[in-house]
Amino acid sequence: MLNDIGKQSKNPVDKQSPKGFRVAAIQMASGPSVSANLEEAARLIDEAVAEQAKLVVLPEYFCIMGMKDTDKLAVQEQPGEGPIQKFLSDTAKRCGIWLVGGSVPLASPDPEKVFNSCLVYADNGELAARYDKIHLFGLKLGHERYAEEKTIKAGDKVVTVDSPFGKLGLSICYDLRFPELFRLMNKVDIILAPAAFTAITGKAHWEVLVRARAVENMAYVIAPGQGGYHVNGRETNGDSMIVDPWGVILARLPRGSGAVVATIDPEYQSSLRTNLPALDHRTLYAC
Repeated sequence: MLNDIGKQSKNPVDKQSPKGFRVAAIQMASGPSVSANLEEAARLIDEAVAEQAKLVVLPEYFCIMGMKDTDKLAVQEQPGEGPIQKFLSDTAKRCGIWLVGGSVPLASPDPEKVFNSCLVYADNGELAARYDKIHLFGLKLGHERYAEEKTIKAGDKVVTVDSPFGKLGLSICYDLRFPELFRLMNKVDIILAPAAFTAITGKAHWEVLVRARAVENMAYVIAPGQGGYHVNGRETNGDSMIVDPWGVILARLPRGSGAVVATIDPEYQSSLRTNLPALDHRTLYAC
């Protein structure tokens, strides 16, 4: 299912020109089978490519949403090896796109934990960047209990990567609640925010967080999510979206699997940053 609602919103300067490039956020409802998830991801990526997307971003845990938290340890991969990374590399090369694996379980020094890693592949199939999720989700609310620190080892490096589409800033899910991470990226053009927000927190905070990160950084945000009911009983928020630097939602998909596709216009972004140079007006910086 493709969804593009950009025509419903107005921007503060001239309407975005047809120049630019197409990007996609893939929404899934992944299950415990890695092979089935990769098959579904391939189908949705092909949908996005049919809509001329050149940068495609998969959600967090696109490759596995296990029956229990420890299931991802059983399918963890060493960096540069394994079927999940091979899938991402081969698909990027086959489709001639930059492909972002929202998160992949990679081995860590702790045998009881993995890194939750966002992997960026260039259109030649080469790995361009890796980001290990820094902020680990924890929640005790009603019947919901989450404690990522039990199975995930936190990363400690802010990661950006230069690409044909501009400077990309990498993040994963819970990172959205920590604006200082994005400030430390220093003027990124596009923020990648793959996620698996819970239904309860997503309904309350997902849209406002995604749009806030776009506005305060004057950056496009590509935010693909897990969306729907999972075999393990979990319900995720979905509402994958692409947001422009003014906070306008260009495209979104509330529920179900699909490819959310929109056009990113660097000239429009440059115009906004020239007319409202808020990023140059900063006077406070982290120590």
